[in-house]
Amino acid sequence: MPGEQPGGGAMALDRLIHERLRLGIVSILAAHESLSFNELKQLLNTTDGNLSVHARKLEEAGYVTCTKSFVGRVPKTEYRLSAAGRKALERYLNHMEALIEATRVR
Repeated sequence: MPGEQPGGGAMALDRLIHERLRLGIVSILAAHESLSFNELKQLLNTTDGNLSVHARKLEEAGYVTCTKSFVGRVPKTEYRLSAAGRKALERYLNHMEALIEATRVR
């Protein structure tokens, strides 16, 4: 799987998703059918360059899809969470829940 580390525990976290901005991207896209570049940028309070770099990494891993089009003469970039991205996020969340549960004092 992209981003996963061999072994167990915290090392098995999907490092691709674990990075703060990329986790934000996949989490927000999980709650929306699709979002434009500008909508994501605003929701994440980040810069064009920062969002571009992190979105591209997720796209290369197959976690998000990117569609470019024009509205009139204005370019529009639209992002969606792919099925693989949804599964990766679910695995990540399950792993985090297990880590949290394992560290709770009983």
